[in-house]
Order: sequence, then structure tokens, then C-alpha cells
Amino acid sequence: MAMTVRPRRSVLYMPGSNARALEKGRGLPADGLILDLEDAVAPDAKATARDTIRQAIAAGGYGGRELIVRTNGLNTPWGFEDLRMAATCGADAVLLPKVESADGVRQAEAVLRAAGAPESLLIWCMMETPLGMLNAREIAGASPALGGLVLGTSDLAKDLHAAHTRDRLPMITSLGLCLLAARAHGLAVLDGVHLDLNDDEGFAFSCRQGRELGFDGKTLIHPKTIAACNAAFAPDADEIAQARRMIAAHAEAAAQGKGVILLDGKLVENLHVENARRLVALGEAIAALEGAG
Repeated sequence: MAMTVRPRRSVLYMPGSNARALEKGRGLPADGLILDLEDAVAPDAKATARDTIRQAIAAGGYGGRELIVRTNGLNTPWGFEDLRMAATCGADAVLLPKVESADGVRQAEAVLRAAGAPESLLIWCMMETPLGMLNAREIAGASPALGGLVLGTSDLAKDLHAAHTRDRLPMITSLGLCLLAARAHGLAVLDGVHLDLNDDEGFAFSCRQGRELGFDGKTLIHPKTIAACNAAFAPDADEIAQARRMIAAHAEAAAQGKGVILLDGKLVENLHVENARRLVALGEAIAALEGAG
């Protein structure tokens, strides 16, 4: 499935058992919300959380925000019922935890389809273990229903016995493998969370690094980081203006039958024009989302 041009600058984790938090999510400026049944929910609250999420989505009011339900794994006591609920709750996507193989994706998809999931329901994969990183290529190509990959850098660092350094050098290989796999299969890909909420400078660096690496956006754990994340991953006015100039120059050259396009003395290739179109479309989608509230 080709990646849609949809704003995913900021995607906030929200505990599925907290009805007040889900209510607050309707007014937050995040591009997407991950309604969590896994890490954020205690074992004795899993069943209640399913009902809370279903009711919240049914009530509506989330505007154009992308709604993603993170389930527990099928190897847990809750995973099967989580998938059955997520199949028909009205979410945009289901996020599978700790994905390590293409077979795991296909098994979850079979449960979703048997439970009546519409073709429009996407499957996202948490990439958070060493084995998952080594199998990123196969996971990304596991199903046409796949929509994207989400980095779980906290669990990954633990499994790697790696330090949480600001430059994230211990995880660069893993980040790169997931980016390569996602782009090779036309998927979206989101960066992992920044854990220190008091480290504004470190958060800004993480966002900047993530965008430079090629991530579409970043997952978040607190609403106070949404605005900075949106600003970091959004194309600015100058970028969009330059992209429009590139598109116009390409159209003019094509009308004149020219095979070579020069803009400000620089050669413009078709790939650059495709990226320019994507950038303009993203800017328009962000404006539409923010206008919808």
C-alpha cells in the first residue's frame, strides 16, 4: 500500500483506560493519537480499557486526527480480544507491539479480517527488539494492509544494553534499517519517544535528528511536547515556496519539450520534483487538519 500524504508530525500515546485523557485528546493539536491497550494499561484494566476506547471512538469529535489502537501481543492473555475489538471500533489503524516477523503480522491480520475489519483498516508495527530490526525488510513487506512502522527506542535500548545518549549513536543502525524498510515498501515511519520531559534542548535535538534522518514524525508521551514536534517536522514557508518553484519550472520545461531543468543554476531531476510535490501536498494536508481542529 503506497504511503498516503497525511500529517504524522506528532503522534501521542494515550492510556486506553483513562476516559478523561481520551476526552482531552479531542482538543490536542497532535496529528495522531495512539490509544494504548499495552504498556499504559494495568493487567486488571485491559478489558475495561477496550470498552473505554470503543466508546471514545464511537462518540467522535477527534476531527481529522489519525486514531491508532495499540493492542497487546497475541502471545498474551489479552491480544486476541484486543484485535477483535480493534477490528470494528472505527480506528484508522491497529498498532501491533514487538513485531519480530512477517508471520506475526499475517497472523494478526487474519484475526482482524475474521473479526470483520474493513479493508481500510491499516496495520502498523512496533519495531522495538533486535530481532525485529534484523527482520525489518520482511516485516515491511508482510502485507498490503501495512501502513507504517513505529520505533520503540526505549525497549530497544534496553535489549541492546545501550546507553540513552543524546546523539542516539547506539541505535543509528536500527533506525536506519527501519527507515530503509519503510521507504522500500512505501510505508510511513515514526521515530521513538523522548523520555526526559525536562530536557527541552534534548527533545529539540531528537526532533531535528529524526527529521534529518527521514522520519515522518515522532511519537510522544506528553501533550506539552506536541507544539515543538509539529514545528520541527512541518515544512516551513520557504521550503514550500521553493517546492512550488521547482514544480512550476518542471512544468514549464515539459511544455517546451526540454529534458533538462535548471533552477537557480542547479539541475533538477524528476526525483526532486516528486519530493517537491509531496512537500506541497503535506503542507496542504497540515493546513486542512489544523483547520478541521
